[in-house]
Amino acid sequence: MKSRNIKGWQPIIVILLFLIIWQLSIKIWKVEVWLLPSPLAIFKEGINSIDSFIPHVISTIQLSLSGLLIGSLLGLLIALILHIIPGFKEAFYPLLILSQNIPIIVLAPLLIIWFGFGLLPKLIIISLVCFFPITVSSLDGFRQTPNELVNYMKMAGATKSQLFWKIEFPYSLPSIFSGLKISATYSVMGAVISEWLGAKSGIGVYMTLASSSFRTDRVFVSIFVIMVLSMIYFAIIALIERLTVKWKSKGVN
Repeated sequence: MKSRNIKGWQPIIVILLFLIIWQLSIKIWKVEVWLLPSPLAIFKEGINSIDSFIPHVISTIQLSLSGLLIGSLLGLLIALILHIIPGFKEAFYPLLILSQNIPIIVLAPLLIIWFGFGLLPKLIIISLVCFFPITVSSLDGFRQTPNELVNYMKMAGATKSQLFWKIEFPYSLPSIFSGLKISATYSVMGAVISEWLGAKSGIGVYMTLASSSFRTDRVFVSIFVIMVLSMIYFAIIALIERLTVKWKSKGVN
């Protein structure tokens, strides 16, 4: 128990040491606030601007969660199609990899030209960022099903649908949740990128206004909030995984 507690505190200790070194370095070398603010200055700015910043955070949360939901469903659907239909994985899997080689920052202006400045291009950007980790993780999870269980179910007369829902899907849940955790952290980044390209509110808009006015402290406030949101998303999905996988494993056994 003691070793576990110590390991749990290690990241916090490292972060605190980093912030202390950062704060001391600013004081020793007297770095200008507009160039690199100190952690205390960033914290004070976050407190002072909380009333004007919260609406931007709420807007980004709504956008990122919507895009994450669409991207997750799209990723699972693509993985299911590639897994079930023979030959589709060999034909389309390389195209999925190629789709990730297109920089989002380059594709985003085209989406705005095609679909305007509304909500649709933003959701498309986040979905494109989110779907790939889920698709790849799900396909890997489907392959991890023990062959002896599959053969046993086939000998018992199970259909393809029964094989999938009783064996393949439950055994792939850990891999699916791994992809979801990656996509959840990406969704915040995708939302911020989409807001850079045209939005009325959001953390991306707040960062753009702050950087154009040389308010570096506000930029760092935005960065820290993005990091916190990503960790919260990750923790929520990890909690759901802990509950769901445990329940599924009991159902399988």
